[in-house]
Amino acid sequence: MISGTNEPCIILGIHGLENKPPLDEKTRWWKAAIAEGLTRNCGWSDGEIPFEFIYWADLRYEKPVVAEENDEPYHPDDGSGPFPRHDPADIAPVSTLMGYVYEGLDRLQTKTGVTPVDDIILKTRFDDLWHYHSETEFARNVRGRLCERIKALSGRRILLAAHSMGSIIAYDALRSLERDAPSVKVAHFVTLGSPLGLAEVKLKIAAEHGACRTPNNVAHWTNLTDKRDVATVTGALGEDYVPNDHGVHVTDIAVMNEYRRLSGEPNHHKSYGYLRTPEFSEITLNFVPSAVADLLV
Repeated sequence: MISGTNEPCIILGIHGLENKPPLDEKTRWWKAAIAEGLTRNCGWSDGEIPFEFIYWADLRYEKPVVAEENDEPYHPDDGSGPFPRHDPADIAPVSTLMGYVYEGLDRLQTKTGVTPVDDIILKTRFDDLWHYHSETEFARNVRGRLCERIKALSGRRILLAAHSMGSIIAYDALRSLERDAPSVKVAHFVTLGSPLGLAEVKLKIAAEHGACRTPNNVAHWTNLTDKRDVATVTGALGEDYVPNDHGVHVTDIAVMNEYRRLSGEPNHHKSYGYLRTPEFSEITLNFVPSAVADLLV
């Protein structure tokens, strides 16, 4: 069943780590992944999705990734029918074990404020995030780009879909906006493959913004994670981020990110895989009923 209002709405996406293809190409690919999910999972036919993209790779990299250098472009999945949903029985025991091990390390790192494990993870796997936390001007420019667009869209209901490091940028931007522009609201904040649970990240948030909690300018926060995704090894965000002043809490949902590179190798962290999960498709349908529901077969 589709719910929501007839107010003008927009899906606003923000990408994650590493250099990216050009803005127009990346925008098309995010829209294509969302549309593929709607088609496969919900029987969507055709039409325009209200979508804009926040691109920040150019603030760190001189040139975008060209086609011949990209081993992870968007490409439609070869299957048919709905994409699979999370089944706890399908998760390899090693993923569960890693989660338990990191959970103990996370508590220790958070309590002591010493984060050697996260430092290694950030330097080796999340280099952009390392620079984001260590270069004030870069962080200010990235956040500023997102903040200005959210403010410009304040007359519309916003679904902010943030992948990977983009979820940290989005979180910081929302906490900044709640102080600097308290009238600006985001209807639904959706984090995809988010590393917001890393102890180092939580300590940075606490130092800058205070308690780790849902931003006060967010009406809903849904966190989609694939338990095989290394960025989400920390587990559910609801255990780390308390409700905001209005009682809004994080809703953690486990999903199956079935994206595969052209070589056939799986990448359970890829944005396109998250965007075409049944769970994200349902969020989209419930958010943009007037723009999408009328297009259903």
